[in-house]
Amino acid sequence: MSELQWKCTGFNELSPHQLYSILRLRMDVFVMEQDCAYQDMDNCDQDALHVTAMQDAELLCYARLLPPGVKYQTVSIGRVITQKSIRRDGFGKRLMSKSLEYCQQYWPGETITISAQQHLEKFYCELGFVTESEPYLEDGIPHIQMRQAPDTRG
Repeated sequence: MSELQWKCTGFNELSPHQLYSILRLRMDVFVMEQDCAYQDMDNCDQDALHVTAMQDAELLCYARLLPPGVKYQTVSIGRVITQKSIRRDGFGKRLMSKSLEYCQQYWPGETITISAQQHLEKFYCELGFVTESEPYLEDGIPHIQMRQAPDTRG
């Protein structure tokens, strides 16, 4: 097995094959696995940077980075997913660490907001996020809004 190949790509730079792989993984995890019927294509992808981790031509990890003013007034990270076969092996933490690095590169000093599934609160707290809301339902799944301020990064 080869090393993970990380990329951060604008929408217009994605090849049709890359876009298909991203949308397929999002559908596999969010719609099929989590049994959640929702509008995944929300017209934010065009404004986003897309973080991918490929290994042997297979998409294993993905996250979407949105600039300030698209979803929140701050930068946001969303659609954070890893393939089911590699979960619990630290790939989620690596994906978030890379995503935070890219946020710092493209939007230095900006606060980052996420809408996290509530059961992942501890995971995101370990990455420097703090909970800002009571639980709320998003597409039938309990979520919480969390934020990471620039002065909390190590």
